[in-house]
Parts: sequence; structure tokens; C-alpha cells
Amino acid sequence: MGRPLHPGAWWLWALSLGTAATRTTNPLLLALLVAVSAYVVATRRPDTPWSRSYGAFVKLGLAVLLIRLLFAVLLGSPIPGTHTLFTLPEVALPAWAQGIRLGGEVTAEAVTFALYDGLKLATLLICVGAANALANPSRLLKSLPGALYEVGVAVVVALTFAPHLIADVQRLRAARRLRGRPDKGVRGLLQVGLPVLEGALERSVSLAAAMDARGYGRTARVPAAVRRTTAALTLGGLLGVCAGTYGLLTAEGGTYGLPVLLAGVAAALAGLRLGGRRSLRTRYRPDRWDVRAWLVVASGVAVAALLTLASVRDPAALYPGVVPLVAPVLPLWPAAAVLLGLLPAFVAPDPKEPS
Repeated sequence: MGRPLHPGAWWLWALSLGTAATRTTNPLLLALLVAVSAYVVATRRPDTPWSRSYGAFVKLGLAVLLIRLLFAVLLGSPIPGTHTLFTLPEVALPAWAQGIRLGGEVTAEAVTFALYDGLKLATLLICVGAANALANPSRLLKSLPGALYEVGVAVVVALTFAPHLIADVQRLRAARRLRGRPDKGVRGLLQVGLPVLEGALERSVSLAAAMDARGYGRTARVPAAVRRTTAALTLGGLLGVCAGTYGLLTAEGGTYGLPVLLAGVAAALAGLRLGGRRSLRTRYRPDRWDVRAWLVVASGVAVAALLTLASVRDPAALYPGVVPLVAPVLPLWPAAAVLLGLLPAFVAPDPKEPS
């Protein structure tokens, strides 16, 4: 097998696609983003337990979309509409619940707005699922700064628990089918759930024993002045990032937003570097950023930047109208920008090919 891509590159690529998804409600562009992520996952996904979680994220995205539509139908929508699809029996609510309704008229405009909004969130979840399927979580943990090691362990354990859980459920259901036993319904769920929870508990105990044997939690002695400086830089940097981001999002803070944001990022990075002195860790064969990793990240950042630019220059194409209701049209150059996200399928190493 060839040297795999840096896991941070996969996450930056996927988060960039997710950022692009937040810049549009055009269902054609969102469907194109989902297709791009699915193609890259299909061609560059390794044969590992966590790589099988992409389908679960797709189902989660569909569930979010259906729940959003259900809420729009049952609870109504603030979007006015003139095209009534059907009318549900309306439940009378007390005076203190003014502004909330249950049932009533369901308009095409309200359903379309909910569809666009839910599809945007579903696309974001699917992009996160692509990163989870492509990036090795243990190698991602090795790449984190020493100051974030404990937090990274918690995040990686949380990210790897769901894929292993899905693999256990699939294996147990297949075994029950081979034995001629039911694997669906309440009875099948109960008989599959207990072995899955037992396996998760055994895996947790084994992980805790392995972490204890490897000295997890040991820290080096750091002078008090360094600890105070680290805390001040990290806290001040985070406050600067928050203030700078707020300034960029408001019209009044356009002048100071970017400098404060850059200063906050620099202070936070300095604090993280100083905080890494307390972590007694060495890295065996550390992952390095090569040309392919930079190309993968650049393709995702290009998609996010170009769709952000398109949302400013041509908002009508990226945000189709709902009142009045118009059919969405696929804009050509934003669609071409989304296709740049396919670059990892051609430059990233194939995990199935021998080295």
C-alpha cells in the first residue's frame, strides 16, 4: 500500500466542501457537492471499520431532511405562500403560545423553503461523513499539537466509536440471517443490541488498559511563568478570534475585524506551541504534508472561496427564490467550481494499490 495522505488534508478538504454548502441553498449545487464527496469516498476510501461510516452519515442527513420537512408541515413556517398543497386540522393553542400553530395550511413555498434549508444541513453532515470515512483517526491524533493531545484523544475515541458500532451491528445481523433468525423488528433489535453494547464495553476497557500501559496522562514539569503565559496567550487568542469574527460579520467592524482575527489566531497558535511542552510524547514516522496533501486542501479551499464569491456576485443563482416560487437553475461557473473538489480522486494515493 502506498503512503497514505495526511489525515488533516482530508478533514480540511471536507470542511471546505461543508463551508461551500453553507453558502448556497440551490438544491442542484448541493446535490453536486454530495456527488463530489461520494465519488471521492468511493475511489479513495480504505478498507477499514471507520471507512464504512459514510453510509450512516448519508442516512443521518436524509433523516435530518425529513425531520425538517415534517416540522414545516406540522408547525408551519414564517414563509408566506399562496400555493396551498393541503390543509391539516389545526389545533387551538392557548394565548401564551401565540405565534405557534399546529396544523393548518401547508403551502408549496413553505415546503420548498424547508427542503432547501434541510438539504443544506444534510450536505454539511455528509461532508463531515466523508472526512470520517477517509481520514485515519489514530494518525490524526498523532498529528495534533501536544497541547491538544487529551482533547484529541476524546474526539478520536468519539469518532471511532460510531464506525465500530456500525460494523458490529452489520456483522451480528449477518450472523443472525445465516442462522435463520430474525434481524429486524423490536425482537431483533434487542437481541442484537446486547452483544453490541458488550463489545463496546470490552473495547473501552481494552482501550483504557492500553492507554494506562503507555503512560497516558503523564506531563512534564513546566515553570509557572510558562503556564501563565500559555494560558494568557490561548485565552487572549480565542477572545481575539471571536472578536475578529464578529467584526467581519458586521458592517461596523469591517475595519478592525481582520487584524484582530489574525492577531487572535497568532496568539492562540503561540499558546498551543508553548502548551505542548507539558506533553511527553514522541512520534514514530510522523505524517508529513507533501504536494498531494496541499493539492487536496487547495481544491477544497478553492471550492469554498469560489462559492463564497458567487454568493456575493450572483445571489439569485445560489439562493433560488421561494416567494415567488421559481425553479432552481444550475449556474455554470459555480458548478465548475464545485467540480474542483474531485481533484483528490486523481491526486490522492489509492489505498488499494500496493506500494
